[in-house]
This record gives sequence, C-alpha cells and structure tokens, in this order.
Amino acid sequence: MRSPIRHLLLAACLLGFGLTTQAALPPIRIAMIEGMSGPFANAGDAVQRNVQLAIEVVNARGGVRQKDGRHLLELSVFDNKQTIDESLTALRHVTDRHIPFVLQGNSSAVAAGLIEAINKHNDRSPDNRLLFLNYSAVDPVLTNEKCSFWHFRFDANADMRMQALTDVIEGDSRASKVYLIGQDYSFGHQVATAARSMLGAKRPDIRIVGDEFHPIGKVKDFSPYAAKIRASGADTVITGNWGNDLTLLVKAARESGLNLKFYTFYGNGLGAPAAIGDAGVGRVRAVAEWHPNVGGAASDAFYQSFRQRYPQAQDDYVHLRMRVMIEMLVSAIEQAGSTEAARVARALEGARFANGFHDATMRATDHQLLQPLYVSVMQKQGEGGVRFDNEGSGYGFRTERYLPMPATAQPSTCKMTRY
Repeated sequence: MRSPIRHLLLAACLLGFGLTTQAALPPIRIAMIEGMSGPFANAGDAVQRNVQLAIEVVNARGGVRQKDGRHLLELSVFDNKQTIDESLTALRHVTDRHIPFVLQGNSSAVAAGLIEAINKHNDRSPDNRLLFLNYSAVDPVLTNEKCSFWHFRFDANADMRMQALTDVIEGDSRASKVYLIGQDYSFGHQVATAARSMLGAKRPDIRIVGDEFHPIGKVKDFSPYAAKIRASGADTVITGNWGNDLTLLVKAARESGLNLKFYTFYGNGLGAPAAIGDAGVGRVRAVAEWHPNVGGAASDAFYQSFRQRYPQAQDDYVHLRMRVMIEMLVSAIEQAGSTEAARVARALEGARFANGFHDATMRATDHQLLQPLYVSVMQKQGEGGVRFDNEGSGYGFRTERYLPMPATAQPSTCKMTRY
C-alpha cells in the first residue's frame, strides 16, 4: 500500500504539472479602451472593476477551454481620454499587439468611431481581425444604420431604456410638465428624441417645457440649468446624463430646492444618490438591467461577491452586463474552438445567458442583447425592502417596474454584411 505521504507528493506533482502547463499556454487577451482620466475617470474606473472581477471569476475556474487546454483571460486597459482620436490611437496599439477582443462603452460617439475603424481594419487585415464588445454605448444607431458584424452591444439601447421610463411616466397622473436635459452629443440628442416621441404617443397631454443640451464633461456648476428648470414650472426631468454630468446636475437641483421627479438612465451610482440625498427619496428613478435590491439568493450572492472583492464604498457601482458580456464571450470562444473574430461572432449570434436571476439573448439580426429591465426608485436603506444602499450613501433603490425581455425589445433597421 502506498503511504499517505507518497499520495500527497504524487498529487502535488500532478497539480504542479497542471498549473505549469496552463501557465505555459498563452492568455486570451482582451483590450479595454476607455476614459481612465479626465472628468469621467470615475466611470472608467467603475467599468474596469466590473470587467476585472468578471475575468477573475473565469480564471478562478480554470480559464477558457480550448483544444490545447485552458487559457486564462488577460485584460489590457488603454486610456482614450474620452476622445475619438485617442481611441483610434489606442486601437492601433491593440491591432499591433494582435489582441482579438476590444471592449468600450462610455461614449456612443467613440463607439461609432471604433465601429468604422474596426470595419476597415478587418477588411484590410483578415488575419488580424477584431471583435468589438460594447457594454454601455447605447445610441440606437449603433445597431441600426451603423450595425456591424464585428460589433455586439450588451446594454439596452437608449430607446429600450426610454420605453421603460416612459411606461412609468405614463401611469403618473401628477406628471404634466417635463423638462429634457442632456449632454450635447449623439447619445444626448437621441435620448431627447426618444422622450419626445414616446411621451407624445403615451401621454399627449404632457407638455415639454424645456429641451436643453449642455457641453459634455465641461460644466462645473449646473445651478444656471437648475434655475431654468425652476422657471419652466417643470414637475418632471428626464435625463440621460452620466458620470459627473449627472452628479453635478442632481446636486444643483437639490441645492436649488427643486421639488420634482428625476427619470434617469444612470441615477443609481457614481455619487448621484449621495449628492441628492433625502430630496431624491421617492423622486429619483433609474433604469437598468439589474440593481442590488432585485432580491433572491442568486442576485444577493452576485452583489455580495462584488462587495467582498471591492469593499470600499466608493467602489460600489455594479454592472451585471459586464459579467454577462464576459461570460457570453467565453462561451462563444469555447463553442467556436477559436479566438478568431468571425468564428466567435457567429457563436455569439443567438447565444443565450441565464444565471438564475437574469436571462438574456443576443439577437442575431443586429447584435443587440435582449434582456429584462428594471425601473427602480430611490429609497432610504432599510425602507421598502431596500436592503442594500449605493456607495455607502444610506440610499438604495427598489423595483418600481419590471419589464420582461419580450417587453424591452425594439425593432431594428439593421442590414448587416455577414462574414
């Protein structure tokens, strides 16, 4: 009989051999091009934390399964300073390094520039093609007129989000005067267009009393905008603002004593709940594919695993879609048996994600992820079923309206060339 010590030594050798073999395999590299400096650096940092944790989860279970063994994922981050020119420079670094997957999201204008550049690169360099995975650039044009075989969006687009918000406004009998305010670029304009169209169809009695655009990332004091909102007599504000442009807007509204409702795309994080405080309770709403107080053991475990990895309150901004994106990419690579962009793209088309509390499908016709959406309303922690607050603010969000996946889908005009 072999001794227990000999068994342990043999097991250790086999384990060491397995780890050495895995370490010798080249990693599957992923590039993230994002604004990591400047006025929206906090949004870039939030994305990186979410993507990094999703990658760590994959690597902890052994990595990505391929014919020659399991490959770990490796993330490289490129700071685009939130500009198209810097993004295109970063993209050239990515192609020079033959990194097959590119992530980006915090700007629809940047995403449009990347789609065009990647289309041209992939046509010129069929042996070094890239796949673009978009986690939050939500201008609908990106999966309509500008749709591309090489681009996949994992966030609900602006029309999907606005459909959810206006469903709630439709049932709010106290909403009569709406003020639209947004960032002055393609996404901000699309939000305003969608709001006007959908409110006109659902609540023709509502008056649009303001339609304002401001420079993106450049306004330090929103009090003049708050004064305009007050002068308009608005009882409701709709905004797609994100990052500091949202935080400073709601802070100015609070300091001006504005007593109105905010319907937002991103009002549940990056400092916004703390900035508005008690004035936001029952008044600030956000729309997203998930939020920490969705409820259920699987959802709670997902959120608590994030907080365990990033325990600092200021790091508490969790995107489920980042985890969905990485997990769907891994499954597609494994199904394709390759990291070649076209093969992975074909594997992603029609792919489904399900984790016990979220169910999503990648629509093949336009590469837009279809998934449920939640409209949630701000509450004090401990009230109305709000177990978890946001960013240590003492305020969290509870579900006000749940829209299942079929209810969130929007038609697409995409006419895609396939490879």
